[in-house]
Amino acid sequence: MEEPATKCFGEKHLRTSYCLRIGCLAGLLLFTPWVRAQSKAQRSATAGQTEGERRGTLNLEAARVNPLQLRNLLKKMPKGADLHNHLSGAVYAESWIRAAAEDQLCVNLASLSFAKPGEAGCGNGKVPAAEAYKDQHLFDALVDAFSMRGFVPSPGVTAHDHFFDAFAKFGGTSHRHLGEWLDELATRADAQNEQYLELMHTPEFGHAASLASEIGWQEDLGRFREALLARGLRDEVATAKAEVDQAETLRRQRERCGQADASSACRVEIRYLCQVLRGFPRQQVFAQTVLCFETAAADPRFAGINFVMPEDGYISMSDYALHMRMIAFLRKLYPKIHLTLHAGEIAPGLVPYEGLCCHIRLAVEVAKAERIGHGVDVMYENHPHELLKEMARDHVMVEISLTSNDVILGVSGKEHPFPLYRQFGVPVALATDDEGVSRIDLTHEYVRAVQTYNLNYHDLKQIVRTSLEHIFLPGESLWRAPDNFTRTVSACAKDSLGSEKPSSACSSFLKSSEKATQQWELERRSRQFESEL
Repeated sequence: MEEPATKCFGEKHLRTSYCLRIGCLAGLLLFTPWVRAQSKAQRSATAGQTEGERRGTLNLEAARVNPLQLRNLLKKMPKGADLHNHLSGAVYAESWIRAAAEDQLCVNLASLSFAKPGEAGCGNGKVPAAEAYKDQHLFDALVDAFSMRGFVPSPGVTAHDHFFDAFAKFGGTSHRHLGEWLDELATRADAQNEQYLELMHTPEFGHAASLASEIGWQEDLGRFREALLARGLRDEVATAKAEVDQAETLRRQRERCGQADASSACRVEIRYLCQVLRGFPRQQVFAQTVLCFETAAADPRFAGINFVMPEDGYISMSDYALHMRMIAFLRKLYPKIHLTLHAGEIAPGLVPYEGLCCHIRLAVEVAKAERIGHGVDVMYENHPHELLKEMARDHVMVEISLTSNDVILGVSGKEHPFPLYRQFGVPVALATDDEGVSRIDLTHEYVRAVQTYNLNYHDLKQIVRTSLEHIFLPGESLWRAPDNFTRTVSACAKDSLGSEKPSSACSSFLKSSEKATQQWELERRSRQFESEL
């Protein structure tokens, strides 16, 4: 392989490369240590690459030595989808403060949480949220309370507790802000060359919870569901649809979609995963699960379902097997509804070792989850190697959130199973989890993955492609075999990947599949990104 320095000085098609942008001498200094350190295995890894992929490899290896250059490169790199992203947790603290001020909410100074004003205003121990704009100390305290910024564990207050407590502190703002949050997330995603988001969101379920309380727990899940539906549980489906309609209208207005000066954030496709709060009594969990299945069946914008709340909570742990049985029962009645589950977001010390035995396995084998969120405790499960092989065979993808796992569980580096999943051929994709609470973005997770696990450019493309291979959009995949990104379906086999003008056969295929359309767009973006290196 010709050395990067030679390429820098000698080829016209690399005039816009990293080395020429900073000057060939600086590029030479940056590239030389890497070239000397390359092993034969690393050199052979470039065999079969396209010229664009080779440029991607050279630029990644050059930027690897400097975290700031690495972030700059990876921010521009197409990243496909973020599939594990809680809508409320993705909003930054500053946005919550602004919304609370607009809604004329109060701040409880003792708990640093929002509260509704009484007849006499905010009252003792509370101040208007708008005061945060006049009091920098209050503003800073709220940002710290709503996020992990500056957090230092203290006796009785762990990072895990601070993280999850934040959600209760910034709640209470009007639902009218939902469109603003969509715009915030879409704009942030677009700035990082992301194209698709599946956002976890909890629609209104007060009526369903009330019905569940009136009926009480029923062991016969079929009769329980019928009783819920007979008493009007479906009424809240219309409420969920109306809320999303209003939010998406506001998002389009803010981004000027369809107008001549439209924001590029309009390109970001958003779908929703209906969240079930698993930390409540079993009758409420079942009622909300039925409501989520009904909502997803009625509104295709809800691409699937997920269970949320801390997995180590008492009810989450004690009712986990029951929750899987609920889902398994309902999936037979709603076979077209997709499922991803938080499973294995626990670690030794957080729960007894016995509690680590089987959450991922139950999610995969009983509930038949198509994706798993986190999966951190996989090596503590019974027969972990067999489970990993099963997940690889069945193409159960794992949504990896490195920063979240570090902050909440204290699991990182060699203690994290990310390399093991890849070693066993389990499909993986990087995700943010709660980028607002963690004060990160998806680029941050890619930088972390490269630095921690020495990923190369081919690894990154594999992860990005995997993210879109496992989206819950309708239609066939662009790729002929699952998670094998070497051969496309026959209709597009003769086309250049990501070309602006695919053949008529390929074009017809893409029109028939929303999923393949997103995958083709990723290939187009990758071609463009690599051509500009």
